[in-house]
Amino acid sequence: MPKKKPKIGKPGVHQELDGFDIKINEFGEIISNFNVDKINEFLDDNVEDKKLVDRQEEEEQE
Repeated sequence: MPKKKPKIGKPGVHQELDGFDIKINEFGEIISNFNVDKINEFLDDNVEDKKLVDRQEEEEQE
């Protein structure tokens, strides 16, 4: 089975996260050039939490 070819260039990101870079060092630590709070705020605004949707539906049924 052939080895995977390394991808050239940087992946596309959302405009709000332009310049975002994340790496994992040899100790397993996540190193990012963005503040974690800023990333969490972006995710809260743009990603729907599947667990919370189920809870909201249960509350509406009661």
